[in-house]
Amino acid sequence: MSVTTDSTILNEVLNRGVSQVLPSPSGLVELMSQKRLRVYLGIDPTGSLLTLGHSVVLRKLQQFAELGHEVILLIGNGTVRIGDPTGRDSTRPVLTDEVIQENFKNWQAQASKILDFSKIEIRYNGDWLDKLTYADMIKLMAQTTVQQLIERDMFQDRLQKGLPIHGHEIMYPLLQGYDSVAMDVDLELGGTDQTFNMMMGRHLQKVYNNHEKWVLTTPIINGTDGRKMSKSFGNFVALTEAPNDMYGKLMSIADNQIIEYFTLLTDVPMTDIEAMATSMQQGTNPMEFKKRLAHTLTAFYHDTTAADAAQAHFEQTVQKGDLPADMPEVVVAESSARLLDVLKQAWPEETNSNWRRLIEQGGVELLPSGEKPSDPNHMLDLDHVEVVRAGKRRYIRIKKA
Repeated sequence: MSVTTDSTILNEVLNRGVSQVLPSPSGLVELMSQKRLRVYLGIDPTGSLLTLGHSVVLRKLQQFAELGHEVILLIGNGTVRIGDPTGRDSTRPVLTDEVIQENFKNWQAQASKILDFSKIEIRYNGDWLDKLTYADMIKLMAQTTVQQLIERDMFQDRLQKGLPIHGHEIMYPLLQGYDSVAMDVDLELGGTDQTFNMMMGRHLQKVYNNHEKWVLTTPIINGTDGRKMSKSFGNFVALTEAPNDMYGKLMSIADNQIIEYFTLLTDVPMTDIEAMATSMQQGTNPMEFKKRLAHTLTAFYHDTTAADAAQAHFEQTVQKGDLPADMPEVVVAESSARLLDVLKQAWPEETNSNWRRLIEQGGVELLPSGEKPSDPNHMLDLDHVEVVRAGKRRYIRIKKA
């Protein structure tokens, strides 16, 4: 298979949506113009819901596949038994092979919105990690020091808090790094939070194979409230988000995130994005560009028809303040009902913790009174409550049986 060697295209791939290329972008451009690279992204299939935050590195992986390089998606069925300690105060639970396989099916179904799996090889690191002998492990552990392994931020945080660091956890970077050796790769992709692990792979690749390995990191984006996009914060946009919710959530981001989202999450040409940035600097209302962003992403993850309908829904319910005509109904047998129970009945896929957080933050409104209770256990008087608005975009009509 031929690979793309156009320097303009290569430079955009290595600059747009990229935090760092180590040891140097210019060296990687030169290598990409000379040979077909073996590129990989490793994931630990924990069954997590994929968000726009995950899409940044997935989009980058797909770009390398489209350039004609040999692209590998590595399923960490070996390393997941340890669990990546990145950003965690506690040890991850150990998953069984059956759970790992089921989680990957779920992960793949979501990722297929971005990745063309006909162009990507799927491999499992258990195929080589499970075969390492005692002598192999001793040799691997001899390639670094305990001091180097625990200098990671999350381990230093645990030490300061007096929390335990288990022996198997400090092995994680070595085992992930060994993936580079086993596959003899030229390049590894990952988020900036994976830099330590990926650089360990670079080091081991030199030691074992005398082979240079590049590392490309992608940014961690902020969510709808300006903090790091995270399911625990409830500020994420899922890849499987319903069109109305996806469009509406994107309309809630801060104006200063518009350009970043266009750059990292879409294929809109940089010349257009730069023109939008200039226009906003000159005083144009950002709403126009935020709508374009929301429509672009909703159309990509669904289709243009769904994006058009989601935009119309947003304009009717949020901008004009009208109630939607197609509200779902919740039928309640009693004359009163707990607010949290009604919301859970209407949207069972949402967690109780997300509903509690939304209520406590004043994000649930009772109509027609306009009351915004802050207690999840608030009892609804169904003689006076006709509609419940959850967030800015979701409505339910309450009916008594």
